[in-house]
Amino acid sequence: MMTGDEYRASLDDGRETYFEGERIENVAAHPMLGQTVDSAAAGYDRFYDPAPDAVGAFMKVPGSATELREQVELHESVDLLTHVTYASIMTLLTAADRIEGTLPENARRIREYVKDAQRRDIRITQCITDAKGDRSRRPGNQDDPDQYVRVIERRDDGVVIRGAKLHISAASMGHELMTIPTKGMKPGEEDYSIACMVPVNAPGVKIINTTYAPRHEDTRDFPISGRHHTPEGFVIFDDVFVPTERVFLDGTPELAAVFAHSLGLWERLGGLAAMTRSYDALVGFAQLISEANGLDRVSHIREKISEMLINATLIRASLEAAIENCQVTSDGAAFPDELYTNAGKYHGAANWSLMVRHLHDIGGGSILTAPGVADLENGHVGDLARKYMGTMQSVDGLYRAKLFHAIRDYTADSFGGWNAVTNIQAGGGLYAQRLVSRLHYDMDRAKRTALETANMAEYADRV
Repeated sequence: MMTGDEYRASLDDGRETYFEGERIENVAAHPMLGQTVDSAAAGYDRFYDPAPDAVGAFMKVPGSATELREQVELHESVDLLTHVTYASIMTLLTAADRIEGTLPENARRIREYVKDAQRRDIRITQCITDAKGDRSRRPGNQDDPDQYVRVIERRDDGVVIRGAKLHISAASMGHELMTIPTKGMKPGEEDYSIACMVPVNAPGVKIINTTYAPRHEDTRDFPISGRHHTPEGFVIFDDVFVPTERVFLDGTPELAAVFAHSLGLWERLGGLAAMTRSYDALVGFAQLISEANGLDRVSHIREKISEMLINATLIRASLEAAIENCQVTSDGAAFPDELYTNAGKYHGAANWSLMVRHLHDIGGGSILTAPGVADLENGHVGDLARKYMGTMQSVDGLYRAKLFHAIRDYTADSFGGWNAVTNIQAGGGLYAQRLVSRLHYDMDRAKRTALETANMAEYADRV
C-alpha cells in the first residue's frame, strides 16, 4: 500500500492536465488542485497498512448485508476519490458477474485487473458520460463520429480509442480511468461498445479541470468548499492505445449497457448514502437558523422543518432497505437491492430543491448578504456589524453570520450549485432511476392487490 507522500509522488508521471488555460506540471503542488490531492493523501495515510499483502479497508468486497452496511458507513467519511475507486471496483465485479456466461475471458480480465488494482493501491475514476453531440441521434449517426468514445483501430495487441468523457470527478487525481459505454448500443455500433482501463498518463489522454472551489484569499466565508473540493475533469482520448488485457468489452453492443447499469447501481447507492448526511445537515441548518432568528416556535416554520425531517427519514429508510435486502452473487459479493437503491436516490434527488427552498425561506435574505468574517473583525465597523447581526443575548452576531455563510456555501453559491446539479445527475438522471425502479418493482403483485381490494379475485388469472 502507498502512504500519502508516495501517492503525491505517484502523480508526477507526465500526465497532461490543464486548469484555467494552463498546463499543470505538478498537480500536488498546485495551490487549488493540490487541496484535493491533500485530501486524497490523507485517505492514503488513514488506510495505510505496511503488510506486503494488505488491501485497503475501503477496497474490500462486502459479502453480506452487515459488511455492506459497514462499507457504506465507512464511505460516508472518505474523500470522493476514495469513494469512486470503491464504486469502480464494485462496478467491475458486478459487470464481470453479468457478462461471464457470454464473455468468460473478459470476465477473467476484469477480476485480474481488480486484484492488481488492490495490490497496487491505486485510485480509479469513472469515465462514462460522452460528449454526445446531437442528443436526438444515435452514436453512429452523428455529424462527428467522435462524439461518443469509439475504437478507431484494432491491433493484435490492443485497440486505439478516440473521443471524450465529461463530468469526471477527480480525473486528474487518480491513476486509472475506468472507461465504459454511456448507454446501451445497437447492431452497427460495435466500435462504440468499448469498455477498458486507461492510465491517466497514457499518451493521448488530456484532462481539462473545473472546480467550484472559492477564488477568495479569505476562505472563512466558505466553511465547506474552502476546505474540501473535487475538480471535475473533461477527459479527452486523442488516439489512445489500450492493451488487450485492459480491454473488458469490444464490439459486443448487446452487452454495452451492462457496464452503465452496474455503475449506476453503485453510484446511486453512494449518492443515496451521501444524501442521508446531506438531508440531515439541511434539517440541522434549518433548526439552528430558526432558533438564531427567534422563529423556532412559529407554526409555519415548524411545519417546514417537520416536512424536511420526514424526507430525511425516508431517505435513510431507503438506504437501510437497500442494504438489508441485498443479494449475494456467485462470487460472494453483496449487491444492494436495485429497487430500494433507485427509488431512494430518485426521491432524494427529486426533493432536494424542496429541502433547499424550505431552508432558504426559513433563513431569510441574510443567507446572501451577511457581512464577511473579516468585516466583522474590522476595527471600525466590526462591533456594529456584530451588534446588528445578533438577535438576542444568547445569539451573538458572529455565530449567526457564520451560520448564514455555511448555508450560502452549502446551498446557494458555487458549491451549492454543484450540489443541486450532481444530486440529480450523479449515477444517471431522474429518468434512469425511474426506469430501473419500474423494472424491479413487482407490478404483478400490485395488480393482484388491487383486484383483491376491489373484490375481483376471479380476474387474478389475467395478471
